[in-house]
Amino acid sequence: MKNIILVGKPNSGKSLLFNQLTGMRQKVANFPGVTVELKSAKFDQYQLVDFPGTYSLKSLSRDEELAIQKIHEAMHNEKTSLVVCNLDATRLESSLVFGLQVRDLALEHNKGVIFALNMIDEVQRFGHNIDTEQLSKDLGCAVLALSAKTLTGLHEFKLALLDAITHPEDFIPTVKVDAEQPILEISRSLSQRYGVKADVVLKRQNRIDDFLLNSLFGGMMFLVIMFLLFQSIFTWASPLMDAVEMSLAEIAAVVSTTLPTGMVNDFVTDALFGGVGSFLVFVPQIMVLTFVIGLLEDSGYLARAALICHKPLSYFGLSGRSFIPYLSGHACAIPAIMAARTIESPRKRLITMMTIPLMSCSARLPVYALLIAVLIPDTQYLGGLINLQGITFFILYFIGILTALVVSTLLNKLTDMDKDKTEMPFILELPTYRLPHWKPLIHRILTSAKQFIRRAGPVIFMVSVVIWFLGYFPQNGELQSSYLAMIGQWIEPIFEPLGLDWRYGVAILVSFLAREVFVGALGTLFGIEGADENIAGLAANIQHDGLTLGAGIGLMLFYVVALQCVATVATLKAETGSRKIAWGLFLGYGLLAYCMAWLAATFI
Repeated sequence: MKNIILVGKPNSGKSLLFNQLTGMRQKVANFPGVTVELKSAKFDQYQLVDFPGTYSLKSLSRDEELAIQKIHEAMHNEKTSLVVCNLDATRLESSLVFGLQVRDLALEHNKGVIFALNMIDEVQRFGHNIDTEQLSKDLGCAVLALSAKTLTGLHEFKLALLDAITHPEDFIPTVKVDAEQPILEISRSLSQRYGVKADVVLKRQNRIDDFLLNSLFGGMMFLVIMFLLFQSIFTWASPLMDAVEMSLAEIAAVVSTTLPTGMVNDFVTDALFGGVGSFLVFVPQIMVLTFVIGLLEDSGYLARAALICHKPLSYFGLSGRSFIPYLSGHACAIPAIMAARTIESPRKRLITMMTIPLMSCSARLPVYALLIAVLIPDTQYLGGLINLQGITFFILYFIGILTALVVSTLLNKLTDMDKDKTEMPFILELPTYRLPHWKPLIHRILTSAKQFIRRAGPVIFMVSVVIWFLGYFPQNGELQSSYLAMIGQWIEPIFEPLGLDWRYGVAILVSFLAREVFVGALGTLFGIEGADENIAGLAANIQHDGLTLGAGIGLMLFYVVALQCVATVATLKAETGSRKIAWGLFLGYGLLAYCMAWLAATFI
């Protein structure tokens, strides 16, 4: 099968073009470094490969080095018949710097080239038209204008692409850069002749940036946005969570009355509805988190936030580029650790990867939500716009961030690498402000919910079944005389100083597979013990059981810090290349979490 490779600079609409050509739903966002690995899919009968974005064929960071290496390998590959180079029509000069390098490299390997002049709708919005026919002659390659967002020119581009892959020899570049004339000079000349003037594009952007990047108001706005982000996770999701919980309770009641009394009835109501059902209640929070972060990504604000955070983060041995992996870590640590490849400095990249697990990922959400519902009253402020439970959410996330910064400072002090020789200056391209791509955003929200259920559901189901059997036998539901109680009471001395009994100890241990398993495990345990009570109301069962405030806060702090995720440990090992670092962090964060939980249980 012939291959078509898709390359371009970051934040130029390349991934969206890939999605439109293949029908896939690769993540799209309005900030650099979204694509950190190769993505491939079928276009007609050919294989289209999306490469990570890079500004030049001369690397500045590890992710660019990997991308450039893969581009060279693809050029040497006989299966590669065509190169599609995506250009940002609003920023033609910077796009052409990379585009001209790719064109010359393709010519050396006798590969066909097509330039996709993307975002043409934004250029036309400013009343400007680009003469693609004349630009094609100057570049010695076919140039086709299109918009992957509005689909303008996409049909024509697909037809041209099919023609080019069928006859790639007709699309081999006919012009090569003169060795005496620098590429930057040629790019600037072509941009002045064909591109829209920068001051026209940046006029509106600069007005907004004057406020959002202001040394005083910009920082205040950033804090407000972050507070609203975490507040929304609880406040906006509450009605949906209540609806899911009520539905599960009603279904459980119907099923329970339908089945005959006995072991099967107990298994369905306690293991399935009590275990698996208790974690489904928190899916709406995952969706809200994905929605808000998606808005920030698509709008172009995330790059500004990285710029705002650069100076404060530098005090802790980090970079402004650490902000985006940190924020991504609030969804999932695994892609966030991979996104740290965009950080140029090896030292800052390593510190960022080592501290990302302290960001409160979506897997912690069910744990936080459960314990907050148990311990914190639903006190409303400002007419219900803000509530005490949402504020507690913000505090937990803030503690995670603060702990990460403290650990970063310590790692920075202990690092032996030569800072002056290994670090590059902080350079970040600010994307233009854009309205969100609603269709991909909605799909991303639904996908996040599906992935959360698919990833955690099977594990929670298996753990719930095992816990139910161990807790049900040999006395048919008498938990205190069960096999699980025997195991739990053996490990109880470890968790007793934290104010927790053996049931919480069992739930904590099994949650190393995935943090959200904690909720399912407790749901199964309390379902067995309180089978005649509200099956779906796990929070009410825990409140009735008498979890103390100190023990509950300690438990929340434990999950803020502890590296309770085997997949994250594996990713750290792969990205750092060190088993010692990965398991050292697991043990170190586990010990720190235990100490913080003990202090809370002892003094609160």
